[in-house]
Amino acid sequence: MNVKKFTAPTSREALRKVREALGPDAVILSNRAVDGAVEILALAGDDAASLAPHSADSPMSAPAPQLELPTTVAPAFVPPMEATPALVAQPVAPVVRATTPRPAPRAAAPAAPVAPAVDMDRVAALVAEAVASAKANAAAEMSSMMSELRAMRGMMETQLNELSFSNTAQREPHKTAVMRELLAAGFSASLARYLADKLPATRDAAEALQWSRTALARNINAMNNEDALLEKGGVFALVGPTGVGKTTTTAKLAARCVMRHGPEKLALITTDAYRIGAHEQLRIYGKILGVMVHSVKDEADLRIALNELKNKHTVLIDTVGVSQRDQMVAEQVAMLQGVGTDVQRILCMNATSTQETLSEVVRAYQGSGLAGAIITKLDEAASIGSALDVVIRHKLRLFYASNGQRVPEDLHLADPAALVERAFGGQSAPKFGDAELPLLMAGAAQDPMLREVRLG
Repeated sequence: MNVKKFTAPTSREALRKVREALGPDAVILSNRAVDGAVEILALAGDDAASLAPHSADSPMSAPAPQLELPTTVAPAFVPPMEATPALVAQPVAPVVRATTPRPAPRAAAPAAPVAPAVDMDRVAALVAEAVASAKANAAAEMSSMMSELRAMRGMMETQLNELSFSNTAQREPHKTAVMRELLAAGFSASLARYLADKLPATRDAAEALQWSRTALARNINAMNNEDALLEKGGVFALVGPTGVGKTTTTAKLAARCVMRHGPEKLALITTDAYRIGAHEQLRIYGKILGVMVHSVKDEADLRIALNELKNKHTVLIDTVGVSQRDQMVAEQVAMLQGVGTDVQRILCMNATSTQETLSEVVRAYQGSGLAGAIITKLDEAASIGSALDVVIRHKLRLFYASNGQRVPEDLHLADPAALVERAFGGQSAPKFGDAELPLLMAGAAQDPMLREVRLG
């Protein structure tokens, strides 16, 4: 075994010397820094191969018994005391060879390649750990950089949109007037911007505002004649959050049905077993109208009740009020859809709620589809633009509008033109000034629902 030492100022230079002296198959035994230089101990590849253990039947294993021969065979050749000097001299040579220090490195040779193997495993583990740490750091830096880029992009888009809107407001002031009126009426910024962008060529603000009102009324899908609802009949369930007026609206519809078909053609069902006295309120209305009120608790009771009332012309179901964020909404929708009867769900929308709240309500109660909607509490709303905006964007069919507690007087067919005029007629002073309007309109998101808005 011929171990050589190489010293150089850098590791690269030391490795180059090893490669030139011992070839590319050289084995590095150690690498350390000594007095500002790099010292490498290396072994030629052939010498390292001779240190590896061999199998019993290989030719390289022949010298192994010779190392053990002096310790096992030497005592057998010890002569008696009367033996001649010549006979005594014969076994001396093996004993001397057994005690020579040269075979010692060969006996310790199998341990030589083990040390580099252990070091290589440790180096491999350290390299793998370093690579994993580098990847994690790179991923974190990339995520942070992408977040910063997205924030910068959003800020730049907002600023560019604001500049663009400011230029548009200066060139086309009638568009600014239309958007300000729509926002003051309670309509969303996205709808206001969409209509302003689609305005026909005109310079008159009054004409532009009249065009926008006509476009809004055209996109409210209202029921023109209640015969489509009352004459056809069926099973209708009034759904919605707590406090939107479902029970009172059910009583108003029941009164209209009784006046048209008589009490024997109508049946009332209530599922509101949670509020104290809730079913009693509907029972009082039913007693006044001469209509039987049935109370159910679950899907099985509802299926039985509908089976018994299948000969009725119209069945109205007053459901329990549930928050749009409650899991019971999905359970209620599943119950109404799983009774084996075509139950048409009519959503009651509170006109006093904000646009975001009404959008949440529609998405929660939508299920497989709503038959229509009824706007309630018009008399309590300062502005009904939010409710009309949700009706337009979600393409709901509007049946009635309720503006009071009287039964059945305060229930009217939805008139799109009258509702739009009510939205603009009840508006207060403009909500946003000239400095706030560009920023608000620049941040308005493009709503994909507005692509199907009819403009002419």
